[in-house]
Amino acid sequence: MTKIIFLDAVGTLFGVRGSVGEIYQQFATKWGVNISPTTVNQAFFQSFKTAPPMAFPGVESAKIPDLEFEWWCQVAAETYKKVGVFEQFSDFKQFFQELYNYFATAAPWFVYPDVKPALTKWQKSGIKLAVLSNFDSRLYPVLTALELAEFFDNVTISTEVGAAKPDSKIFTAALQKCDCTIEETVHIGDSFTADYQGANNVGIKAFWLNRNAPSQPELNQFANLLDCFKFI
Repeated sequence: MTKIIFLDAVGTLFGVRGSVGEIYQQFATKWGVNISPTTVNQAFFQSFKTAPPMAFPGVESAKIPDLEFEWWCQVAAETYKKVGVFEQFSDFKQFFQELYNYFATAAPWFVYPDVKPALTKWQKSGIKLAVLSNFDSRLYPVLTALELAEFFDNVTISTEVGAAKPDSKIFTAALQKCDCTIEETVHIGDSFTADYQGANNVGIKAFWLNRNAPSQPELNQFANLLDCFKFI
């Protein structure tokens, strides 16, 4: 009997309009920095993958927003250093502050079309829903702006827990927050390592929502998950 579903956020519930590189360059152009969005996008994901986990164990909650900003600012700085244009910014922190604030709105995001119908169906079936994400505290206003917040009982993010998926600590924290057992829980996410393996490693039944596998779209839609799990 599944009583609650944990869902990842970016890449699962919603995605980036266009690409990260395109959005970065929309803002960089205003600062006189012109480079191919494709080049920036590739450099961003290289920098993102090599960055340390976005988690700050033992830190006071009041300090977390500043640490989140600095974490992302470092990723962005490494991105532009990789493509050799970092020094062209007259004030990189100011540039990044504008970009960072933009990603706290609905504008750069889109909700996958299969999401709201599935969330509505699960909710009507009496299943509780919760977000479990390695995103930062901007997730709260983003969920509200995308009209998704109303579906979820609670949200657990890595920066508040002090541990990021696939670390078992963040899954344990989410379970405690929801007051449910492993046997009553399912986790759905788009990362094989962070979501699927991370959940399985603590005994939670998991589903890998691989949205980047167009050859098998029928396996990667929320609408078909009811056939994979017993959500009754």
